[in-house]
Amino acid sequence: MTNVHGNGNRVRWGILGAGKIAREWVVPGIHMSDRGELAAVASRTPGKAAALAAPYGAGVRLHDDYDALLADPEVDAIYIPLPNDAHVAWTRKCLEAGKPVLCEKPIALRAEEIDGLIALRDETGLLAAEAFMVTHHPQWIRARELVAEGAIGRLTAVQGAFSFYNPDPANIRNMPELGGGALRDIGVYPAISTRFVSGAEPTAVPYARIDWDGGIDATARAVVDFPGFTLDFYVSMRLAPRQIMTFHGDEGWLSVHAPFNAGAYGDPVIELRSADARTVFERFPRSDQYRAQIDAFNASLLDGVPYACPLEMSRGNQRLIDMIYAAAGPA
Repeated sequence: MTNVHGNGNRVRWGILGAGKIAREWVVPGIHMSDRGELAAVASRTPGKAAALAAPYGAGVRLHDDYDALLADPEVDAIYIPLPNDAHVAWTRKCLEAGKPVLCEKPIALRAEEIDGLIALRDETGLLAAEAFMVTHHPQWIRARELVAEGAIGRLTAVQGAFSFYNPDPANIRNMPELGGGALRDIGVYPAISTRFVSGAEPTAVPYARIDWDGGIDATARAVVDFPGFTLDFYVSMRLAPRQIMTFHGDEGWLSVHAPFNAGAYGDPVIELRSADARTVFERFPRSDQYRAQIDAFNASLLDGVPYACPLEMSRGNQRLIDMIYAAAGPA
């Protein structure tokens, strides 16, 4: 696949929407990236594009129509932070317009929807990927290395939790018609990190329970079988904030502290405990995983470097989320 794109040695980014994650995390990551720059923003809400672009200088172009951003000849790649239900359609439109695209997770609401995106990616030769920033964070790359090196022996169990408190009915995460719910918003993180570290795929979901609230899965618990080990996790949008992932082997265990939002939930630390009770803490500098994500995408476009989270990995993750919904049953 040919992914080389961009303006010389830089990638000019367009933002399709002006959501909070774009404003607070991804656009600052683009601005700080080595070879990326913010070129244009599109929003259908008056004033939002201008507000997002304001800190980055007068040269950022503003569009009040999404299609105008896709047609902008001075945009090399597009980031999509739209509500979940719009991700597949606009990812397709970006590729059809000749633009590589980084789409916020979940890129789709069902695994089979990603099949068409993979086919279109291959047809166009353009990079399309889901924005799983954790696959670019040094602590997760190190966790994968440690497990692969046998630092905890044979992996037998993974436990995880991710929660925050958000009962606001006006928030898109609480809107079923927009693809809201805890599994789609944050359940994808225990799923992707387990698969990223282990390199394994799930075989069955013997237990799943969902607490429904206003048509969305406000809290979800699941036990997932993998070859040789089990993942047991819960996620919730109705509990006090917590994040933890622990990988347990027959010769030790390791915990990834603040695994998904290092900084907001604490410092990035891996705690490694051996069977003889020795404990080692590996501490990582505060690093911007959103910038790392953009740097990696830019490197794929400009240098042809393989991207850490291709659509095939995204399809596997959505398949796991689909399995949990199916095991839990309808609301």
